[in-house]
Amino acid sequence: MSKINIKLIAALLLVVMLITSCAQPAQPPVNTEAPTQESVVTQAPAQESVVTQAPAVQPAATEGTAPTTGGFNWRAHEGESIKLLLNKHPYQEALVAELPEFEKLTGIKVTYDIFPEQNYFDKVTIDLSGGQGGYDVFMTGAYMIWQYAPAGWMEPLEPYINDPTKTNPDYDFNDIIEGLRQSERWNLQPGPANLGQGSQYALPWGWEANAYMYRYDIFEKDGLKPPTSLDELVEVSKKAKEMNPGMSGIMVRGSKNWATIHPGYMTMYSSYGCKDYDEKMHPQMNSDCAVEMTTKWIDMIKTAGPEAWTTYTWYQVGSDFGAGKTVAIFDADILGHFQNVPGGSSVSGKIAWAPGPRGPNGELKTNIWIWSLAMNAASKHKDAAWYFMQWATGKDFLRKGAITYTLVNPVRTSIMNDPEFVKHMDISKNYLNTLNEIIKGDMKIQFTPQPLFFETTTEWAATLQDIYSGADPKTALDSLVEKLTGMLKQAGIYQE
Repeated sequence: MSKINIKLIAALLLVVMLITSCAQPAQPPVNTEAPTQESVVTQAPAQESVVTQAPAVQPAATEGTAPTTGGFNWRAHEGESIKLLLNKHPYQEALVAELPEFEKLTGIKVTYDIFPEQNYFDKVTIDLSGGQGGYDVFMTGAYMIWQYAPAGWMEPLEPYINDPTKTNPDYDFNDIIEGLRQSERWNLQPGPANLGQGSQYALPWGWEANAYMYRYDIFEKDGLKPPTSLDELVEVSKKAKEMNPGMSGIMVRGSKNWATIHPGYMTMYSSYGCKDYDEKMHPQMNSDCAVEMTTKWIDMIKTAGPEAWTTYTWYQVGSDFGAGKTVAIFDADILGHFQNVPGGSSVSGKIAWAPGPRGPNGELKTNIWIWSLAMNAASKHKDAAWYFMQWATGKDFLRKGAITYTLVNPVRTSIMNDPEFVKHMDISKNYLNTLNEIIKGDMKIQFTPQPLFFETTTEWAATLQDIYSGADPKTALDSLVEKLTGMLKQAGIYQE
């Protein structure tokens, strides 16, 4: 494989489009006012070369205590200060509310800046590319690893995870769901076999599984059942529209943005057996599988979706669902959850969940979004930053975040199985059953890791819009493949 030109990738990063649709849930009915401490919120968004292993589990004090003997000591960096870069989000709200507990435990002072998602990732890119280490830890998505890590902007975490003097023995890294852990490992080489290899560049913090959400009161009234195949998805969506003419039968994202591809579309695409790239990084979006699946998908949208589909982001999908404008959505599971909680929307208590439809071979390959914490490679306080990261992704904080706040879905198996959390989620019909079924399937990031992910996937979304507007699916997808091939060749990613 020809090596990626890191300087080229870094240059591309500086002009990455404003990322405004990161699969974030609609705002839940909780206090969305930003805390005052160093907050710069202007508005809330409408939304292996080295094997990574967990440290051996040893008897130890819990995360809420500060032992002063033995290999690990929570007070080892007392008096140091770290700074966080955070996206305005329900997860961030839970974190900021509990920061005094971390400071009390460790003696480490934490300051932070919070930016709305409209310009958050631009801020991350600018700060990381500057190499000054202004922020020690930052919120990120797993896809961003494919751009930040090749440029040397992210600190590999396995040296910290595997060091018993730096990681408390109760941390239990392997308690984090495997599909999430593996999705944030990469060996810096493009290609489908390289995800889950190499270094651990981020820690999963909260995640979203893409699922089918529907108004079960309407389904019961109309005698409908959740679809189990793509053909059933199209049929049920059309029937729901016909029987409820004032509503859409289905809503999915449609804007000219990479985030249109990653939720329902990529989940159905993968379950259907389609691939984005082969082992030589040749685009596969015009394969027979891809053409067939995409043709059916667009037909569903044109006949049962919203009229302004090409403008729909995660926010429009979620808000319209909560306003009673659609019978069903295929998107991030928590998008429906926050519409379903008491007071969350006009359809609270009327939403149910099901896994996305399976492919022709019965496969369920769910694509996911992972909100994560990563360390700036230029940080001047790396050990103190690691202490914060392990606390924020540890069992105690994440359990409290999931039950007391709105930090769902939990990334840890122990919290998923916690009776109190299970009871807490009872309000959302079949939510946890659906999530557990998704986890049992091939649940991971289904995209092939490569540094031009955002540019190439946005072109893919633009092609879906062209097909929706009347272009022949095969011709449009052939043109897409030709364009992506040129982009990948220029970046040194495509292999002859």
